[in-house]
Amino acid sequence: MNASIMSIDGKTKGQIDLPKAFSEVVRPDIIMRAVLAESTRNTQPQGHYLLAGMQTSAAYHGRMMTWRSGRHVGRAARPREQLGGGRQGKVRRIPSSTKGKRAHPHLVEKNLTEQMNKREYQKAIMSAIAATASDYVDTKFIEKSRLPIIVSDEIESISKAKEFSAALKGIGLEKYISESHDSKRSVAKSKRGSSKRKYKKSVLLVLGSKGKAAERSARNLPGVDVCTAADIKAGLLAPGGNPGRITVWSESAISALNESSKKWSLR
Repeated sequence: MNASIMSIDGKTKGQIDLPKAFSEVVRPDIIMRAVLAESTRNTQPQGHYLLAGMQTSAAYHGRMMTWRSGRHVGRAARPREQLGGGRQGKVRRIPSSTKGKRAHPHLVEKNLTEQMNKREYQKAIMSAIAATASDYVDTKFIEKSRLPIIVSDEIESISKAKEFSAALKGIGLEKYISESHDSKRSVAKSKRGSSKRKYKKSVLLVLGSKGKAAERSARNLPGVDVCTAADIKAGLLAPGGNPGRITVWSESAISALNESSKKWSLR
């Protein structure tokens, strides 16, 4: 299976053999499971104050015929505040009382991460890669015949955001960037949940290795994510578990894809 290589001007430069990942069957269910498993890595353990609800003068006097027990006065035997003159105040400390302790508090020791088999996770990554060259891609601004989008290694040496934006324009992806930029500026951050507008990262750039100039120039553009072939995640290829993200592959990233597949794991 071959694909065309484009220059940063959008002209066809040659052909390249695609790795076996692009011929994988797209499995949205496995991709979603991998995305959810990755998201649990970002959860923060929660705890509670050990003395919450307990710092009060309330005490439990539950024995029969004892002072302040409340027996024969029509009051339940509960821990109550100790007021002056031997009086009893409101019920405190227990979970059902006002300002009482929590019935089932969070435990810091609780394991919040979801595990996934290594081969199954690699299957999800390969399936998400195949989706970047399939009908799952939103092709309203680009022809389906141009998928997957593979660009020569010139794109890795671009050091300025302005030049990288011009390169995306030459490839024909400027409308995806402008759409993402407009969607982020038109609605305030606190109002996004109440609107029906979709907020998403539009373009993913995959490089062959780390330390390239494009890592800095591309990250300053709204709607663009950058990663290497070895650091691909399901959440980058399929944000929110939705496969088919517009992905730009460098020529060296395609060459390194088969070898990098051995390093994909949840960590």
